[in-house]
Amino acid sequence: MSALPSGADGLHQLLDNGVLAWALAACGLAQLGKLLVELVEHGRWRPAVLLETGGMPSSHSALVTGAAAGIGWELGFDDPLFAFACTIAFVVMYDASGVRRAAGLQARRLNSLPKQLWQAGATAPADTPPQPPPQPLKESLGHTRLEVLAGSLIGPAVALCGLALAGSPLQIAQGWGWLPAA
Repeated sequence: MSALPSGADGLHQLLDNGVLAWALAACGLAQLGKLLVELVEHGRWRPAVLLETGGMPSSHSALVTGAAAGIGWELGFDDPLFAFACTIAFVVMYDASGVRRAAGLQARRLNSLPKQLWQAGATAPADTPPQPPPQPLKESLGHTRLEVLAGSLIGPAVALCGLALAGSPLQIAQGWGWLPAA
C-alpha cells in the first residue's frame, strides 16, 4: 500500500494529468460554444448560458468523450480502463438525450399550464400563510441527439490534439520555463 502523496507531489501529479486537463478544456470549450450559439442563433449576448445545463453543444458529452479518448491515447485503446471510460461516456450521453431531455420536455408542458393552476394557496386551508408564487420549472435540462453528437466530437478533438501536440499542463509549464524540468 502506497502512502498518499505530499502536497507538492500531489499538485505535481495533478498538473501532470493531461487526460484530466484536456477533458476539462474540452468541457470548457463546449460551454463557451453555447455562448457563441446563443449569439448566432438568437442574436443576444447572454453569458448566463455558461452556467446552464442543456443546449448546443453538450459539455458533458465533451468531457466524458475527451476523458475516454485521452485514456485510450495514454494507456492504449485496448486497455480495460478505456473500455470502462467509453461505457461511462455512453451512459452519460444516453442519459443527457433521454432521461434529462424528457424531464425538460415535461417541465415545458407543466410551465404551459394556465397560471390559475399554480396559484399558491388556492385550495389551501384558510389558516395557511400565503406562499410566494412558484417559479417556472427549468426546461433546458437535457440535449437533443445533435447536441450530444457535437459535444462528443469536441471532446476527443480537443483531448487528442492537446495530448499529442502540447502534453500535460506540467509539460507545458516546463516547456515555457515556468517550472523547472524534473
